[in-house]
Amino acid sequence: MKHVCARLALCGSICIGLANMAAAQKIDSSYANTYYQGRMELFNTLPPQKNAIVFLGNSITERGAWGELLPGVKVMNRGIGGDNTFGVLARLEGVVAASPHKLFLLIGINDLSRGLPKAVILRNYERIISYIRRHSPKTKIYVQSVLPLNEPLTKAPYLKNKKDSILQLNAGIRQIADKYRLPYLNLHEVFADDNGDLKAELTADGIHLKPAGYVVWVAYLKAHRYL
Repeated sequence: MKHVCARLALCGSICIGLANMAAAQKIDSSYANTYYQGRMELFNTLPPQKNAIVFLGNSITERGAWGELLPGVKVMNRGIGGDNTFGVLARLEGVVAASPHKLFLLIGINDLSRGLPKAVILRNYERIISYIRRHSPKTKIYVQSVLPLNEPLTKAPYLKNKKDSILQLNAGIRQIADKYRLPYLNLHEVFADDNGDLKAELTADGIHLKPAGYVVWVAYLKAHRYL
């Protein structure tokens, strides 16, 4: 009971701290829309898979058919379309409760699309990593870079002119991975063409991957023995 109370107190203090930080900087820290809530209801009804491989992130993660791409491997897809670093923070308790064997983290493009300061995003990254390490210390964390966009193919105005911001954010993510001695997986260079754009043959809308993109992704993970 003491451990439960301590966790609740810790989660409460994190949420209060994030709320105060968001209020002070007048940033949009919202995440709990109806789609998010629906995905969380699904996650909460699924039986836990101990020692599974978790893919944690937004729609780019959610759209991956990880179970089919990794037959015979216990996989938990914990992607939620539209999610950001605040949303990931809010649902970590359910993730670490399964004591994942490995966790692949990819988050941040939705933070950038709503104009969140990179310092806030990176601070959330540190909180995410610290929480996982504290509550599931045996979990191997893999920090993945944010993917490039193909802006000529994107239609939403909030996805325009993000190339430099993505590179700057990835530089900060790499520094955090180095700080915590975690593997940094540079997916950006895997999926970028010579101009630094998401390869046109791997996307239909400039942000999400086609099925072939996930085949490339898994091949990269296997080639570097992350899987």
